[in-house]
Amino acid sequence: MSLAFPPFTRAIKWLVLINAAIYLLMLILRGVAPLAAFQITAVFGLAPVQVMQHAWLWQLVTYLFIHETIFHILFNMLTLWMFGAALETAWGERQFLEFYFFAGIGAALVTTAVSYLGLLSTFRFLEISPATLTVGASGAIYGVMVAFAMLYGDQEFMMFPLPFSIRAKYLVAILIFISLAEALGGARGQTVAQFAHLGGALIGWFYIRFLPRRGLRFLASENYYGVRNRYYKWKRRRAARKFEVYMRKQDRSQYFDEYGNYRGHGDDPKKGDGEGQGPWVN
Repeated sequence: MSLAFPPFTRAIKWLVLINAAIYLLMLILRGVAPLAAFQITAVFGLAPVQVMQHAWLWQLVTYLFIHETIFHILFNMLTLWMFGAALETAWGERQFLEFYFFAGIGAALVTTAVSYLGLLSTFRFLEISPATLTVGASGAIYGVMVAFAMLYGDQEFMMFPLPFSIRAKYLVAILIFISLAEALGGARGQTVAQFAHLGGALIGWFYIRFLPRRGLRFLASENYYGVRNRYYKWKRRRAARKFEVYMRKQDRSQYFDEYGNYRGHGDDPKKGDGEGQGPWVN
């Protein structure tokens, strides 16, 4: 166990600075123009009803940068630094940012889905409405914590000011259990926040468990090149079939493999060993 602070990596630094700057601007605005601050929060916070009925899709991202209290932003940014620095060091800046926003957007979608489930009589106990506003980076932060626990679960953290340490996987499991208990039995505001936490944790687990180690960009590029290569192979096979039809009309035969590549007369099993083969060329 090390008592040293993690490195202040580039993406972590910019996320902390942007969140802190927005919080300070909103704090000043609440003092000089409370109505304008309220309207900005309503437009850029996450309101599922606005996302679904008015297609305010930017809220799936912008809600991550709005925090209500100093303790809210301090906890989120400290947790992001403590858990996220190791991930960014291992993955690089681009993949870490990809994961951070993937978890944050996923948490927003889970919150939106659960808020509409709350309208059904079977799920009325959830105490969550599509009109309830959600703000803060906690969804993405919980995704970061789950990813850290899955990759570095045996790393120990000192539970300051308590005089003992705990492994990361147990610490994250305890936090998720608390969020689940609050989501099922807390007040409406706490329920909304906790479902955002749980949604981010779920998306973080899904990312580490099922996606390639190089992330979504690698998956997209692999799929693109795979489709392109399959298209080119199809074109070669199609051209080979056309050419074989033409050569049969000329009373000649040619040979192509299953991918449409020309094999030449040397691969003709009816000929002798090596008969008809051309010279070897490097």
